[in-house]
Amino acid sequence: MGRPLRVTPGGLVYHVLNRANGRQRLFDDDGDYSAFERVLTQACERVSMRLLAYCVMPNHWHLVVWPQQDGDLSRFMNWLTLTHTQRWHTHRQTVGTGHLYQGRFKSFVVQTDEHLVTVCRYVERNALRAGLVERAEVWQWSSLWRKTYGDAQQQTLVSEWPVARPTDWVGWVNADEGGEGLKRLRQSVVRSQPFGELEWVTATIERFGLVSTIRNEGRPRKVLMENCS
Repeated sequence: MGRPLRVTPGGLVYHVLNRANGRQRLFDDDGDYSAFERVLTQACERVSMRLLAYCVMPNHWHLVVWPQQDGDLSRFMNWLTLTHTQRWHTHRQTVGTGHLYQGRFKSFVVQTDEHLVTVCRYVERNALRAGLVERAEVWQWSSLWRKTYGDAQQQTLVSEWPVARPTDWVGWVNADEGGEGLKRLRQSVVRSQPFGELEWVTATIERFGLVSTIRNEGRPRKVLMENCS
């Protein structure tokens, strides 16, 4: 018998993302990015959500969140996307013209060890990977910028991790990435698959009925793992 599935005290950690509908841009200027961050801050306050890392890109965004109670993830994401959509359309006077996001958000549970560190690095490195900046911490619309350059108030949006942050974190985020770990993480994103060591992933898939995530690359069934302790 394998080791029991380890669950972080205080709930599971999730890598969450959503993209614009039809590849349109979500954010055209600093005002758009700032408006989303205000909604993100309000969503965290409303649900008491622990935000471990995030990066807002021109047509999508990534979050790493650590819910405290059952149902928090759905409440948080539904309020975040609905409120941002309403304000986005109101600002552009395009209310009633169609969907802003391509669909329901995607979420992937993450093992709270070095795999969580890998996911946070992946998220905070997004703008550098896309060639938008020469240093990851320069991208203002990210948790890395907030922790590096933000004032005390700005830094409060980002919560402490349930694992230790490596020393010289900024340098490590900027270092070249690759290898099997990155390949497996991208597979997690494509298949909405839990991300962790093989034994843990297998146990998680079996426990929460996520067999579809290892059978094909289609849209997974609507299953969240937030109702476990």
